[in-house]
Amino acid sequence: MTKLRMEVAGMTCDSCNLHVARALEWAGAREVAADWRKGEAVFAVGEDISVDRFAEAVRDSGYGPGKVEALETEGSRAGRVDASEYDLLIIGAGSAAFAAAIKARDQGARVALVEHGTVGGTCVNVGCVPSKALLRAGEVCFQAGHQDFAGVETSAGKADLAALVAQKDELVEVMRQEKYIDLVDAYGFELIPGHAEFVGPDTLSVDGRTITAGAYLVATGASPAVPPIEGLQDAGYLTSTTALDLKELPGSMAVIGANAIGLELGQFFLHLGTKVFFFDVLERIAPFEEPEVSEAFTGILRDQGAEVLAPARIVKVTATDGKRIVYAEVDGALREFPVDQVLVATGRIPNTAGMGLEEAGVQLDPRRAIVVDEHLRTTNPRVFAAGDCTPAPQFVYVSAYEGNLAAENALKGASRTVDLRALPRVTFTSPQIASAGLTEAQAEEQGRAVKTSVLPLSSVPRAIVNRETRGLIKVVADASTEEILGVSILGESAGEVIQSAVLAIKFRLTVKEVAETFHPYLTIAEGLKLASQTFSKDVAMLSCCAA
Repeated sequence: MTKLRMEVAGMTCDSCNLHVARALEWAGAREVAADWRKGEAVFAVGEDISVDRFAEAVRDSGYGPGKVEALETEGSRAGRVDASEYDLLIIGAGSAAFAAAIKARDQGARVALVEHGTVGGTCVNVGCVPSKALLRAGEVCFQAGHQDFAGVETSAGKADLAALVAQKDELVEVMRQEKYIDLVDAYGFELIPGHAEFVGPDTLSVDGRTITAGAYLVATGASPAVPPIEGLQDAGYLTSTTALDLKELPGSMAVIGANAIGLELGQFFLHLGTKVFFFDVLERIAPFEEPEVSEAFTGILRDQGAEVLAPARIVKVTATDGKRIVYAEVDGALREFPVDQVLVATGRIPNTAGMGLEEAGVQLDPRRAIVVDEHLRTTNPRVFAAGDCTPAPQFVYVSAYEGNLAAENALKGASRTVDLRALPRVTFTSPQIASAGLTEAQAEEQGRAVKTSVLPLSSVPRAIVNRETRGLIKVVADASTEEILGVSILGESAGEVIQSAVLAIKFRLTVKEVAETFHPYLTIAEGLKLASQTFSKDVAMLSCCAA
């Protein structure tokens, strides 16, 4: 059998897909997948069948056949076994899994996803979507009671957390349906409910059903990690998942772990009126960001009423009289912090237990993450892995990127490699923290000689007119070439502005090239230009928009 792709004009909806597929099947095609969005049909044909009959069949059904190209010969896919039920079997149904399934279907592959839980994975169900919806609500509530414009009176009433959570749940249901469940039929892959477990290097069992595939992709994500703190299990605690479902606002909260998740959710409760204590075992909060960012954001949290304790070592947690008592060693002294709730935000661990990965010859690292090479292949050449179940940075867009890449490599024997050089990250606090590329310390660890500029937002006109000058922009550049290696931003809209830095890093622009590029006046994005100009000028001595 030979796989063909035919351009088809005139398709406008899912019904058109069915008409074209039926016409091709009547003409003798097999494994037909028509896609009106792409204007094409992919199908398998025997070696002795003329392509003309398929073009005629499409034309007779009322559509316009176009260019036809051969994709592959059956059996040519890397690792494919002719007797397999599927070309690619994916374990998981989150962002990495769906990106892989869509890519595989684009290539005409037979694809199935196995999922034992809720379709959609972390992001849409208990991660990005619900948390950011609540964070925005908290930000609006806080701003209503804290604004600096003369002549404008605003105030914030008591927040109804149960109403916010209900609205969040409605949003999650809609997005899960539209961005995941509806795509199963739209792309034509199979969704198999059940628990997947390898029973050999090339065989999977799903609730007792044995399934074989030419290649496998593990995309099972990760779950909140809980540290072994004395008394924590008995006292009770929240995670990033359960905190999103609280119906009553706690009067006080201890947040153990002050990186992205802890800072985001902790500040959400802070904005609604909870007294929040942030703890981190490392020297500073946001410990993987630039130290200037950590210091500035610490001041912002304290100004908003939080207590920030870093470094702090949590010794134990107890519960008494309806309160939880956190015992923490701070500055060499043991202190007690009575709170209503404890939020544990100490990272996430890969979901790799109970899958028979050892039986399949798939190696795990000490964190139980799946070891992969630069092509996302595991130690079993027929098994690939992508997303949070690997050591990759745990961002939804990284998972989707890796799922797409892994599917192509698994099916086509391609040699695409993972490239995270210009990877951005955003912490959706208020103000936001956003970074791309290398920090100063990371660049120096790589042996790079660097020079840096740090521009306070008090030098950015947009921040001044917004009366919100807390924050900064830091640029790290190669000392000799002035190529931009990294950018960090603490400020309003930092997550939007960082995309300009991503492009600058990706295409190896210098600070001079960025400084000479147009940036609209009275935008936070102009700060990137000013920060680049700072390498050679005192921007405080420039007029508005001075080049």
